[in-house]
Amino acid sequence: MLLHGVEVPANIKHDNMLSTPIKDHPWRKEIDVIVTNPPFGGMEENGIENNFPAEYRTRETADLFLFIIVEMLKDGGRAAVVLPDGTLFGEGIKTRLKEKLLQDCNLHTIVRLPNGVFSPYTGIKTNLLFFEKGKPTEEIWYYEHQYPSGYKTYSKTKPIRIEEFDVEKVWWNKRQENDNAWKVSIEQIKANNYNLDVKNPNKQDSSHRDPIELLAEYEQTTTSIRQTQNKLKDMLTEVLQHHIKSVEQ
Repeated sequence: MLLHGVEVPANIKHDNMLSTPIKDHPWRKEIDVIVTNPPFGGMEENGIENNFPAEYRTRETADLFLFIIVEMLKDGGRAAVVLPDGTLFGEGIKTRLKEKLLQDCNLHTIVRLPNGVFSPYTGIKTNLLFFEKGKPTEEIWYYEHQYPSGYKTYSKTKPIRIEEFDVEKVWWNKRQENDNAWKVSIEQIKANNYNLDVKNPNKQDSSHRDPIELLAEYEQTTTSIRQTQNKLKDMLTEVLQHHIKSVEQ
């Protein structure tokens, strides 16, 4: 907070949100906005799960936080949450959690992040979930975030940057399907047992592209490789000739 200019934080409580029984929580249905990257991939201490209704009890941290986020929001409250892929496709308690989320909230957008966003700390793929409390979900928009030009992954020295989301910001208010964006109805989600791990249907599969186009790309690639090989041969020949002349002298 200091790094963001909040020099004297007020009304900040250092505590474990999960340690209070949900029925006794003073902030239940009181929060306007929640923006969070809850811990995931870990387990809470024994007994924490007893603070939650029986059908949602688990020790997996991300699941407990998802439940408590939905419960803390007031009607009309909004949330933006980072969650791993496992939450999207998981079953059992995860299915019941997603059913609750989609019934209690309008999960209007999921931004699918590429690999390496949290490198080197974890390689788990993550997503940004945006939802509003008070109305059930009717459809979900997905947006597949792309690497910047020249990137193959993120790293500690080449992290994700806020400027990369300018594309999503432009798309946000004028939503249309494109190569990176698509929408799924709640009927499709329910039919798929609340699996939110929906792959991009607009992403072109190279195995189904026009063979003539693929052949042209292959020929272009092989030509480029041949030109590079010829340059290397010329360079090597020049070096060898220079070495021979030096020895003769």
